[in-house]
Amino acid sequence: MNTNELIWNGPAGAKTQVILAHGAGAPMDSPFMTFFAEEIAAAGMRVARFEFPYMAERRENGKKRPPNGQKILLNTWRTVLQLCQGADSMIIGGKSMGGRMASMIADEMQTQGLICLGYPFYAPGKPEKTRIEHLKELQTPSLIIQGTRDTLGCLEQVSSYRLSEATAVHWLEDGDHSFKPRKSSGRTEAQNWKEGAAAAVEFIQQL
Repeated sequence: MNTNELIWNGPAGAKTQVILAHGAGAPMDSPFMTFFAEEIAAAGMRVARFEFPYMAERRENGKKRPPNGQKILLNTWRTVLQLCQGADSMIIGGKSMGGRMASMIADEMQTQGLICLGYPFYAPGKPEKTRIEHLKELQTPSLIIQGTRDTLGCLEQVSSYRLSEATAVHWLEDGDHSFKPRKSSGRTEAQNWKEGAAAAVEFIQQL
């Protein structure tokens, strides 16, 4: 992997760099990923997006395949961080799986912050099998932006977890795993995306 394989937004000389990884099912240039990258970049930060090997292969041959194993996903993150050295402040994160993998190396790589856009606290329909052990001890300042009715971590379920004091959760009203609300809620997907991006920018600016 090299820097030419990444998508960049924002000023090249920015002191703060944000690296975002995609979720399990959609690429780095999905509407969701593009929106959040551009909104954060508009606040004066340098934003990079990258793809895990399985998604890069899908882009080349068009064939869908499941995500790589955790070891490969984490090593890909480490490689990208090595490529993106130079900024005064490094923030990492991403959508669902991408954010989860970032949360597993944030302390190790000594990043200044972590942003998870829809954290997969558990697999669909399996709230008893949580993915939060490392979140209990996480030292990196972290923000999880979550829809209140996310099937991988709803408000009722997540509110019962003991997360580290370094971790905050910003709830998006009636949002699903991609922050989309129901029409009956009176909210729109655009409103939730905008609110989520604003929360991310505010979090970064306060680090």
